[in-house]
Amino acid sequence: MHSDSHHDPTCEPSASLDASMWSAAVEMYRHRYSFVAVGPRTGEDWLPDVAAIMRREVADPRGWQGDDPEVGEPELLEDPAFPFRVPPMDEAGAAEWRSGLFEIPRRSVVRLLVMLATNEMNVTRQHNFAERRAGMERHAEAILSRFPGGSTFFTNTRHGGENPDFYERVSGCWPMSQYVWDFGLLAVSDEEIGLIWSFDAS
Repeated sequence: MHSDSHHDPTCEPSASLDASMWSAAVEMYRHRYSFVAVGPRTGEDWLPDVAAIMRREVADPRGWQGDDPEVGEPELLEDPAFPFRVPPMDEAGAAEWRSGLFEIPRRSVVRLLVMLATNEMNVTRQHNFAERRAGMERHAEAILSRFPGGSTFFTNTRHGGENPDFYERVSGCWPMSQYVWDFGLLAVSDEEIGLIWSFDAS
């Protein structure tokens, strides 16, 4: 149950969110190496749906554009999920993959989404962040509004424990890609799965 006493519009159904608002929000990731995609949720176990998004096998249920920096790159011919490590479907492999994900409260998601759009995935080093903050948070709130109340959210770092603040420097992660450093948000609603992931290929 959401325990915050104040009214949170991002918990409401996203009837006001449209394709243009979504596109503007996704635009804040286009300057860096980030992957933004939403796919359908087809069953209780959402792991196969995550794998389908990573392999580029499904389209956005609403027909909206995401961001995929690998489109047209030769790596996808050899590995359609590049650069992700696709979750295994066997019980032991799936459990190990899931062990690198940690559930975070809804109130932490906006700051995570903003952090993922910064140049070094480090808000403390983001140039002109004070001037850009309001606009970035507005776009992050638009993305979050796509996932109504009751959705669950996961990321691949234990940063901050139960109430993480992603405007603080995040110093560790469990990589979900072929790189040693990546951070992301996995959003799970009754109908959709969202992946917003940023990579450091250096």
